[in-house]
Amino acid sequence: MKSLVQPREGDYSAFFSTYLNLVSGHNYEEQLQNQVTELLVLFKEKGTDWAEKAYAEGKWTPKEVLGHVIDTERIMTFRALCFARGEKSSLPGFDQDPYVLNARFGQVPIEYLLEDFQAQRKALLTMIRILPEDSLDLVGRASGNSITPRALFWIIPGHFTHHFNIFKERY
Repeated sequence: MKSLVQPREGDYSAFFSTYLNLVSGHNYEEQLQNQVTELLVLFKEKGTDWAEKAYAEGKWTPKEVLGHVIDTERIMTFRALCFARGEKSSLPGFDQDPYVLNARFGQVPIEYLLEDFQAQRKALLTMIRILPEDSLDLVGRASGNSITPRALFWIIPGHFTHHFNIFKERY
């Protein structure tokens, strides 16, 4: 896989700094694969009952959080593909709460969600491998902000880390 260096400041809106500050600039592919392993271990150790219970009233269950992570990674990957292909139209934002509500992740077996997460990560990595290097720095607009495919790709592991830390701290 090509070396996927982190984005430069200005390649993304300040909002995403929260996620980008949670990842190192080292081996991207290794980070993604390590996250898959960490997630599988956590869900195996905690068990099915754990995956069904929110840590507080009005909060998502671990299954819903995982579904949200998968949805977000798909959206970020789609945006990155669009911009890498030269899309000039601005892409819309998304409201995470209706996505989670309408997905009904509580009705999906945890095994399916874990398999889906692994498949999404594999699809992400294979897509990055075929993108031309210079396409990673093309600028597009999503949610009213300028962003590059490179930044979108790095937001993915940062967003995961954000939620994984919440799993460890609150669930």
